[in-house]
Amino acid sequence: MRILILGAGTIGASIAEFLCQTHRVSLIDCDHETVERVNDTMDVRALCGSAADAVLLFQAGATDADLCLAVTNSDEVNLVGASVAKAMGTRRAIARVYSPNLLDTSTFDYRRHFKLDYLVNLERLAALDLARVARSPGALSIETFAVADLEMQEIVVQRGSPAVDVPLRELRMGRHVRVGAISRGDKVFIAGPEDALAVGDHIALVGKREDIDAVKTLFQTEPPQRQGVVIAGGGETGFHLARLLEGPRFNVILMESDHDRCEFLASHLKGVTVVCCDVRSRAALEEERVGSADFFAACTGDDENNILACVEAKELGAQKVAAVVARSDYRYILTKLGVDHVTTPPDVVRREVEAHLTTGVVIARKPFAPGSKVFVMELEVLPGTPITQHVLARVGLPRQCQIAAVIREDFAILPGADDRMKPGDTVVALVHESAVEAMLALFEPVE
Repeated sequence: MRILILGAGTIGASIAEFLCQTHRVSLIDCDHETVERVNDTMDVRALCGSAADAVLLFQAGATDADLCLAVTNSDEVNLVGASVAKAMGTRRAIARVYSPNLLDTSTFDYRRHFKLDYLVNLERLAALDLARVARSPGALSIETFAVADLEMQEIVVQRGSPAVDVPLRELRMGRHVRVGAISRGDKVFIAGPEDALAVGDHIALVGKREDIDAVKTLFQTEPPQRQGVVIAGGGETGFHLARLLEGPRFNVILMESDHDRCEFLASHLKGVTVVCCDVRSRAALEEERVGSADFFAACTGDDENNILACVEAKELGAQKVAAVVARSDYRYILTKLGVDHVTTPPDVVRREVEAHLTTGVVIARKPFAPGSKVFVMELEVLPGTPITQHVLARVGLPRQCQIAAVIREDFAILPGADDRMKPGDTVVALVHESAVEAMLALFEPVE
């Protein structure tokens, strides 16, 4: 693939070094010394100048690039540069943004305005990675499903619940919730209408949070035991992590030293206990009973503070501790210090980029569970494709696939059998490896 990277900072250089081993990579950065270093040390064609300069983008190959990744330290440059590359002919364009306001579509949809395929927020990606660790040993990677106001929750089917040994089509869940996938033993498979649940199954429910909460009694006779989570640092990563874990399964405490920030957090996280204190203080950690926490995450924005907080939390007795650090080379040291998980920006961005190294109508493809053959796929609906010719009940979906959600004009819906896909829709589907080829055939234009 031909890939264009805008920005050669820590993230951009890391991605370029990773991708140039198997792809043709061009790069633009405004720092002359950085460009020289990239050209000398990597198999990359690096150019010096503004990443928003149309002439430079043309010279870098934006007219026929498969993917543009805008990861400079400026939101404005990323948005404009990726948008210009897209307009010049780049097939997919992704821009990294720092400001959370750029992701809030309630006021203005920047992604749609600049005609970009995806906006990446590094802090949210780090929070998703930490949430996956907090939910471990969950059997399903529900963090891979992030669709507008829909979410996916993993629930364990309990003994005596009404859903045991009952086919899914007979469960009265309503139109707004569905079972996406089932994990049974070491096997993960996509749920079908004739599948019956067994005690101990891990199921993935898709829907809005309030709708999922309304049907949980079908699968559980009593609420699961709540786990204690302490988050050190109320910046964007801590805020996103608290929001991801907020709910009946976790008792979340969020520690932040800035009083004004605490006011903001408390007003936006109703199910989270926000504590204003110095996370670097052992006394503060002891007072918030960090030693009894099931999971402790340090994401203050400072590597050294995160490391020290994790070491203190581990010594106090926290079961599992995780740190966000900017430098990947700290990973070995942190492991030696007893830190259970390390999240680094280059790693989380690299995984996200890998998911978007796709061709054709596939926008992204991510594994649904570690080691499983089920994928979460985002697919573009084009005019004249078989998927648009009939309602879903008649298009001939393969057995081991399920259309879990449809994004239409930035609104997410759970499609039913009588719904019909329209050009411009984005389909989020759970697809087994064996059904990928048959599924893609429904999205390819008929010649």
